[in-house]
Amino acid sequence: MHIEPGMLAHTKTVVASVVAAGVLALPLRNALLRPALLLRTLLATCFFTLFMQAFHLPVGASELHFVGAMPIYLTLGFAPTALGFGFGLLAQGLLFEPADLVHLGVNTLSLVVPLMVVHRLFGSTLARLDVRTILKLDATYYAGVTLMVGFWLSMAEVAVPLGAWASFTASYLAIVAIEPLVTYITVNLLRRHADHPAVRMCFDVARRS
Repeated sequence: MHIEPGMLAHTKTVVASVVAAGVLALPLRNALLRPALLLRTLLATCFFTLFMQAFHLPVGASELHFVGAMPIYLTLGFAPTALGFGFGLLAQGLLFEPADLVHLGVNTLSLVVPLMVVHRLFGSTLARLDVRTILKLDATYYAGVTLMVGFWLSMAEVAVPLGAWASFTASYLAIVAIEPLVTYITVNLLRRHADHPAVRMCFDVARRS
């Protein structure tokens, strides 16, 4: 889901960074008002960074990543996950890929906007999770991610063949096939131990915030 450096004009990356900061302002405010969300934001950042570094492969017009979006969202909540994406991309840029910092806002929006859509559509109806629901969440989320990448590529300074974007989009079918299993196991394991003080403090498996 990364947009490679040089693909977008500087003015567009600046606008994207401003928009990304605005989008994350409310989750950040919520986290600052609730200390538990700060801990969950740190966990989301760490899990996201670990997932992203564990598997990434150039495909078509972008890169295939194991994002781990739904396991993080369903166990830590909306605000920590959104902030975890932003802080995680910042940390990865500082530690591993400094060139990606140019598109920090762009790549953050590519992950956070689809999360906002999922949270808006399904966030209030997730008390009971089955495999079908998790598949629906993943399909909706990664369809959003690939559409966001297509949106940025449509504004690229260099023409990108449609086939390159289609190859990238098709590659995420593998993630949609694998991630729901990780999500199901993780959520149910944590819910089984929901009364444990450490689980209650670190995770939000009963509700999303």
